[in-house]
Amino acid sequence: MSYFHKKSLYRKLFLGLFLGLILAMVFATTLGAADLSFRDSLHIFAERIPLLRRLLPPSTVADKYQVILWQVRMPRILLAATVGMGLSVVGAALQGLFKNPMADPYIMGVSSGAALGASLGITLLGLGILQGGFTVQLMAFIGALLTVYLVYEIAKVGHRVPITMLILAGVAISAMASAMISILLLLNRDQADQIIFWTMGSVAAARWKQLMWLMPLVMGSSLWIYSYGRTLNLLLSGEDAAHGLGVDVEKTKKQLLFISSITVAFVVSVSGIIGFVGLIVPHGVRLVLGGDHRVLLPFSALLGALFMVFSDTLARTLLAPMEIPVGAVTALFGAPYFIFLLYRAKRKGGFI
Repeated sequence: MSYFHKKSLYRKLFLGLFLGLILAMVFATTLGAADLSFRDSLHIFAERIPLLRRLLPPSTVADKYQVILWQVRMPRILLAATVGMGLSVVGAALQGLFKNPMADPYIMGVSSGAALGASLGITLLGLGILQGGFTVQLMAFIGALLTVYLVYEIAKVGHRVPITMLILAGVAISAMASAMISILLLLNRDQADQIIFWTMGSVAAARWKQLMWLMPLVMGSSLWIYSYGRTLNLLLSGEDAAHGLGVDVEKTKKQLLFISSITVAFVVSVSGIIGFVGLIVPHGVRLVLGGDHRVLLPFSALLGALFMVFSDTLARTLLAPMEIPVGAVTALFGAPYFIFLLYRAKRKGGFI
């Protein structure tokens, strides 16, 4: 198949998946304690579009259902999609940068740093030392960024940042952060449940106020990472080969690590730790569509959003009225897939 035929096929496939994501999000709004049909949901959405509003008959959907859809379900579904997009795009980029399909967005210890920051925030709120609705999110964000900074400084050798050193530094700092979280749990048993629930990941507290800044940031950073698609392809051939083809390898590393860390820090500060999304989605796309990052990155974004919408819908409906943390649902899918990757790598004698 020629390049132009492939490009046309990818565009059609991308459009089909995008429409599928929209329909999945609308369908997800119908599921929950309040009974709302797919037709009613479509009608409520259509009423928000001025051109369609004139063509539709007046809505017969009760106001309370409209409030449930717009103020409870829709922010949550959009946050799930945004989180899935951000984690998957970053995961795809880091897998290419590290040349390792086992890499995920938390490889530099961002999740552990965010968890430590959130744990401190929950503890200080419980003691009355700090106040405010965004305290935990802010502390989680600061913890994530501080962790990335420490990992980067430890791994830096002169003006270079060896990938192996970066990974090892991330493991060490993550272990320290986990130890400090354990100490906080022992010293602060009153808030232990809140800390544990946060670390399991959830989008249940989604609000439009969060989405107003998170969605543009994740979309913007995803487009920025996408602009490195060709460069990531060149890096797969090795740093020396990429340098010979005109790539400033160290500058590219720093820029990609910076935007990836910022994106994950913002996402984790809002959702908590949701594992495996940034690992299994990019790897699954790579298995089906190949390793070209110009294709891999946009499809990872779409399928990551779709996977998170599906996982969160299961999380809130599977054992209703009790809710499962969405991080537990993604782990149920992700852990078996990770074992499959390990088995596949063992048979091939490597990780690629």
